[in-house]
This record gives sequence, C-alpha cells and structure tokens, in this order.
Amino acid sequence: MAVDCFSKITKNDLVKLVDNAADLIRTSVDYKYILVLLFIKRLSDRWKEEIEDAMSEIMEETGIDESEAAKRAVSNEFHSFMVPENVLWNNIRKDRDKLTENMSRAINEIAKQNKELDGVVNRIDFIDFTKTRENRILLEQLFALFDKYNFSNKCIEGDAMGDAYEHILMRFAPEKAKEGEVYTPREVVRLMVDILDPQPGMSVYDPACGSGGMLIEAYEHVKSRMGVDKANRVGLYGEERSPTTYALAKMNTILHDISESHLEVGDSLLYPKFKTASGLRHFDFVLANPPWSQKGYGEDTLKQAEFKDRYAYGFVPQRYGDWAWIEHMLYTSKSKVAVIMDQGALFRSNSEKIIRQKIVDEKLLDSVTLLPEKIFYNTGAAGAILIFNKEKQEEYRDKVLFIDASREYGKHPDMRKLNIITNDNIDRIVSAYKKFESIDGFSKVVSVDEIKEKDYNLNVTTFVIPINNESSIDITGTIEELNGINTDLTEVEEKLNGYLKELGYID
Repeated sequence: MAVDCFSKITKNDLVKLVDNAADLIRTSVDYKYILVLLFIKRLSDRWKEEIEDAMSEIMEETGIDESEAAKRAVSNEFHSFMVPENVLWNNIRKDRDKLTENMSRAINEIAKQNKELDGVVNRIDFIDFTKTRENRILLEQLFALFDKYNFSNKCIEGDAMGDAYEHILMRFAPEKAKEGEVYTPREVVRLMVDILDPQPGMSVYDPACGSGGMLIEAYEHVKSRMGVDKANRVGLYGEERSPTTYALAKMNTILHDISESHLEVGDSLLYPKFKTASGLRHFDFVLANPPWSQKGYGEDTLKQAEFKDRYAYGFVPQRYGDWAWIEHMLYTSKSKVAVIMDQGALFRSNSEKIIRQKIVDEKLLDSVTLLPEKIFYNTGAAGAILIFNKEKQEEYRDKVLFIDASREYGKHPDMRKLNIITNDNIDRIVSAYKKFESIDGFSKVVSVDEIKEKDYNLNVTTFVIPINNESSIDITGTIEELNGINTDLTEVEEKLNGYLKELGYID
C-alpha cells in the first residue's frame, strides 16, 4: 500500500525510482511496461485524491454527511479520468497470485471507461509479458517498487512526474535507437522551440511527434515564462504513425498535466488527420524531427495521398522522403516551420534539388543551422535545423541566415561517446537567429542570389568560413588525456608482470 506523503517527492526521488525499475528489467524486457505501470499508479493515486477533494467540496457546499458525499464524489465531473474502484492500484495488487490477470483487467477497464485512453493504456499485453516465471516475479518487484510513493498531486513536487517519464524515454533511447525508435535530445528540441517562441493562443503541430517531446517543450516554454494558465492556451497537435509510440506520447502529455493536446495515429504524408470542412487544418507553427532519408514516399505513392496538392513543389525520390516532409509542413503552417534534417537533404541533386530551388526562390527559407556531431542517439551524423518563414520581415525577405553551430557543444554527462548542446550554446544560437546577423566564423547572412550562384547548395560550410581553418589544439586537455593513457598502460603492465610471475616466466 502506498504510504501517505510527509514531504514533497522531488524529481530526483522519482528519477531514482524509475532508474531502479530500469535496473530491474535491464534490457531483457521492454521499458514500456515501466511507463504503463507508472501511468496506472498515477491515475489511481490521482483518483483517490480527487475523491477526497470532491467530498470536501460537496460537504462544504451542501452540508450532507460523509457517506452521501462519497457516493456523489465518484461522478465524472470531479475527475480527470474515471478509475473503477475494483481496478485501483491497491485492488490490482491485493491478490499476488492474480497480479497479472488483475493488471490486464485494470487496463482494459480503464480504457473502456475513458475513450481518450483506449489504445493507450491497453496497448501493452501484460498476459503475454508474464508467461515466464521470471517475468511474473519481475512484475511483483515493480509493483513493490512503485508502492514506495504516493503519486497524487499533493505529494509530487512540480513537474517531477513528467520528468521521471521523460527520464525513462531518454535512458532507453540509445538501446531503442538500434531498433529504429528515434528520441530527439531535449536540448535540440529546446533550441527549436526557443527559436519559434510560441505564445498563448497559438497552435503548434508536429506531424511526426514520436513520444511527444516537441509538443511538451512548446508547452513548457510558455509555462516557464507565463505560467500554467497561459501554457494551457497553446493548442498542441501531433500525429504519429506507430500506435505504440502514439500511446507513449499520450501518456507523456497526460503526466505533464497538459490539457490542450490533440494526438492522432496516422501517416501524415499520406492520410493526415487534422482536417477542416474546407481542407487540411493549418497551424501557427509546425516543428518536427521526421525520419531522415525515409524510403517509400516516391512519386507513385504520394500521388495516391490525400491532399496531394501539398506536393506542388515536386515529388521526392523513392529513397529520400525529407523534402516531402518539408512540403507537408509548409502546407500546414501559417507562419514558421522548424525541422531537423540529414545534411544530405541540403545538397542532393535531381528531384530534391528542384524542390529546394523552388522553395528558396519563393523566399520561404529563413535559416539553416548546422548542429554538432554525436548529439543524436541513433546516429553520429550532424543534422541541420531548417527554419522556414511565411511572414519574413521585408528587410530580410531576400536573405537566409546560415549558422555553423558544429562547435557549440559540451561533453554528455552520462554517455561518454555523445555530446550535448548546453544552455549557453542554445542562447548563442538563438541570439544569432533573432539578431539575424553575420558573426565571423559562426554565422552569415546570405542573399538568395548567392545561393543560386552555389547551385542551391544549402551546406552551411559553403557560406560560413571558420576563422582558423587549422584545428586548434587543447594543450591542457591533450596532456591530461596522455596522462590517463600512461596510467592505464602502467596498470596493464603491472597486471601482466603479475601473471608472468605466477607462471614462472620472470622472478
């Protein structure tokens, strides 16, 4: 049974908790089971908290006794989501021998009672998960672990619940990247959102939303500056082709207490979901990190798509879907688009060049930022952020800003082989974008005519020339690295000598 809270549960508390859960499952079990358990526990604890709050409100307003107030308090008007009494967390785990069956029944009952959660909580099969004895024991251990805390609002500090959920996504990102799942580092997302700078009353759309990180960051951007009420006035819209990843995104937004999120399962390039009576819906800002160099969206396929007039600039080759995503995003945007692309999309020829040329000539391209290498979990390649703007200021209408942020990074605190974009890096890039100015070795304002002269090659290094082409040498860092190598060699030599002595080869 979950204990009552005597002090607020912090982000660090919950991160440690989910890390312990991750250590339990290691890599033998899909991490999504942790996320569903976290979500169900949260729903259950919130339900009980809402019952208590509703009873207090009802008794104060009507003067009726506690038992009558308890009957009224289960009405859906007092609850974010309906959780039947028989599937509350304590009732799920009451009979240890039926834990799997009770959990399976609970997620199906909750999905039945809440249309918004159908296809979300019941996306994971716990019956299949616990076919082995080892996994049945593991499920018991996870239940016991999550019993440590009460996940009600009164016990959780700030955004700790949503932060813990995001932490699990990030922790397993390197492993899941090998299976094709893409998690965009939150620092890159923050950079894109800071450039767009969404405001209350605006709509933000991600046509390849994954686990919802970009939409959540747009919400957090406004919340950190203006508060929750203003943040809840930002309309968030996302589409995701994978039903399982959609489920993760839905739970993610709910655990961040976001009320204005509209997520759909669908293939944005073929059958977009957000429509109006007159056609496709348009949004103030569109942002995404779609799959790079995605295959399968050639001319024959896209000619069968709904609203194929989206691809008026041309059709992409079968092997590279990058500019099809850009065309869709431009079509659905009222103002700005921010998209991460593989560098190849900046210079490849043939049909991609034709599309690129038309968009540049229409003066829609606002900026191109080259990112550092080794910041993504699924590739060491340096991507690029392209910003398009349908409302460019007249003085910049003929101009494109190129930013070389390839050296704007620090070492990742947890993963030795990865880099990270720091807050200072983000501030410098955003400042350069907003000032729209040339800075030696870092950024350059280029005319559309200059881009034409370069045959519509958008490679940042074509326009931004480093101040010093010779690689600078970090003397102190190099010495420290050499000292570390020498220490390692000494330790190896000592071990080797020890083995040789044991074998009698040396005295």
